[in-house]
Amino acid sequence: MKPTCKNIPVKIALIVLAVFSWLMLKIVLQYTSLDINAAFLQLKQAYILIDVWRVSFYIHVFSSMFALMAGFSQFSTKLLATKPRLHRRFGYAYVINILFVTGPAGLIMSFYANGGIYSRIAFVSLSVLWMIFTSLAVFKAFKKDFTAHRAFMIRSYALTLSAISLRIWKVILADFTNLGPMDRYRIIAWLGWVLNLLIAEWILMKYVIKREVAFN
Repeated sequence: MKPTCKNIPVKIALIVLAVFSWLMLKIVLQYTSLDINAAFLQLKQAYILIDVWRVSFYIHVFSSMFALMAGFSQFSTKLLATKPRLHRRFGYAYVINILFVTGPAGLIMSFYANGGIYSRIAFVSLSVLWMIFTSLAVFKAFKKDFTAHRAFMIRSYALTLSAISLRIWKVILADFTNLGPMDRYRIIAWLGWVLNLLIAEWILMKYVIKREVAFN
């Protein structure tokens, strides 16, 4: 089948996501040595000896990579059409990971976020909404409301992608602004996921919901 104008942007988006996922994997691999001075941990020396924070950090870092990959599979229409059982298994793995592994670990880390109360509120909100949207996606699937299921999965994955967008904004603000490190961090704490969610809502309004209504 030749690519159409409609699916070219989708293919480009998938390629971009794959590239950034690869870069994320390279970041994650920095922590496999468990060196307490590796990369980002240099900024968390005040908390690194707190067991609950340190354990949560490693759980979140390593399991969030799996959430990116498992969530990515849920938007493959080919996988859903040809191997629905595999689609469901990846979906269950994504949900279990977020609700019982990386989501709670991220929530614990949120209370120790750099940048003070504003950053902490941002990351707590991100963690809570991430788990709520994922829970609702499962609930709607059980209720056979697949329109709502898709909508909440898109919202959930938009927040999963904050793992990538946070780092993109970190580079952009560092290179193109004169803001201090903590000021940048406070902005990134919100910008890294709120914009993702707004884009998700735009996609839902412009494409997903309209398509579902047209088919019903």
